[in-house]
Amino acid sequence: MRLGVVSGDGLPVSGLLTIFRNVRELGVRHGLVDPSVPADLGYSWRPDKGRFYPGGAVVDGYPDWLRVITTPPTTDPAGLRHEWERIRTAVANPERLPEADRALLRQRVGELAEVYREHFATWLREQDVDWVIAINMTLSDAVPVTAGLHAAVRDRFGAGRHPGGIVFWDHDLFGSCAIFEHGVRLYPAAPNEFVPVPQDNGYTRWAVVSADLAAEAARYPTDLAPRVVPNVLPPEVRAPLTDRHHEFARQWGLDLDRPVILCPVRVFRVKGVELSVELLGATSRECERRGLPRPYLLVFGSLAEDPDYAEAVLARVDALDLAGDVLFLDGVPLGSYRDGAGRWRLDEVDLLRLAAATSGMVFFTPNTPDVETVGLGPALGSLAHLPTATTAYTAFDQVYGPDYRVLRVGASAAELRQAGPRVVDALTDPAARHRAGGGGANLRRLAQVFPVEPWLDLLAELHAAVHPAATAVRGEAS
Repeated sequence: MRLGVVSGDGLPVSGLLTIFRNVRELGVRHGLVDPSVPADLGYSWRPDKGRFYPGGAVVDGYPDWLRVITTPPTTDPAGLRHEWERIRTAVANPERLPEADRALLRQRVGELAEVYREHFATWLREQDVDWVIAINMTLSDAVPVTAGLHAAVRDRFGAGRHPGGIVFWDHDLFGSCAIFEHGVRLYPAAPNEFVPVPQDNGYTRWAVVSADLAAEAARYPTDLAPRVVPNVLPPEVRAPLTDRHHEFARQWGLDLDRPVILCPVRVFRVKGVELSVELLGATSRECERRGLPRPYLLVFGSLAEDPDYAEAVLARVDALDLAGDVLFLDGVPLGSYRDGAGRWRLDEVDLLRLAAATSGMVFFTPNTPDVETVGLGPALGSLAHLPTATTAYTAFDQVYGPDYRVLRVGASAAELRQAGPRVVDALTDPAARHRAGGGGANLRRLAQVFPVEPWLDLLAELHAAVHPAATAVRGEAS
């Protein structure tokens, strides 16, 4: 079964793509999924992603199994840069538009949707895709693209023309994605007349990552009910360091006698990287007071995604005298590789192993409580037996449960300063590490929160739709 990915993120690496990597590996192991995956990562319609618009930055290190489109389907991406932003803003608040402007918006959305219908129709045909996995494509970042994708899928899979279809796999929906810029919501609070949503038509499936998202989707204008498929975590994290870890450390100037703390998020405004920096400052001061080595903070994201926010984060790093302690990894790849300059780029699993080997931990500090729908930072820490310090966010108790062990910290500057001694305890004292989720304290709960069976069941159903005569085997492929 050939899967094809369309991602709404507009980035070469992201947490959602990393989770898809885990899903793909699960499907390949069970003989349900072809190893090779064609992909459109959304570069051509996300001008808000800085240097990645419109064709992706110069990226080496795509894994061999991922074949990425980098040619924009429009002839004037520079001219469209501001139009994409105007359309997104207008769709988020259409009630503010006079009817004449709404009519013009409908017309322009329709024109661009036709461009993307042709784009995706060609892609589906040339790549011979059986099922499209559309990641976060229900959100209104580019409704012409979503409308064009719906149309292309209908043309290929509708009326029984070809077995297969599309799975809209949403990690965020409108009510839960309360992101504001300049005091204005980026997304409407619910779908409106301009926003296509998945429909019950025989070739469309809908998957969401939590029960709360499924409950929200039940209020949308559709008869298609989404199924809950929790995220799939990497299967094996704990392992000794190898030569590539030590070479990575030398290349970055890391002293592995100092703890490595991971901040596994993008450098994006709602992710709260500035809070992790503040917490590192408090932790470093307490380490100095106790005569302990200062920890490092390795931030997964790219400074190019949100340059204005990145500038503010860097200013805070300088103000706290942490320039040698905070490292920005410019995006964490789907698989570890050596780049063209001979430097190692480590993936999520290898970075977790590095943190575990140095008795480090994880910082996960959202600054907006109602944006994260899962928040994988605590899960990643637990996989590697690392403690996790986290600020409060709404989905935490809903997803992990109140008994999941973490070190809870406040989000104000004063609260983060006060948390420094507790973080140092979690870095140095075995009992405190366990209380904060280290030492395997959460593993039993983790298996309950992120089971693989829902995704295996879905993949088996998709496979059966394409190969009805085949007998799906629910064991490791031979």
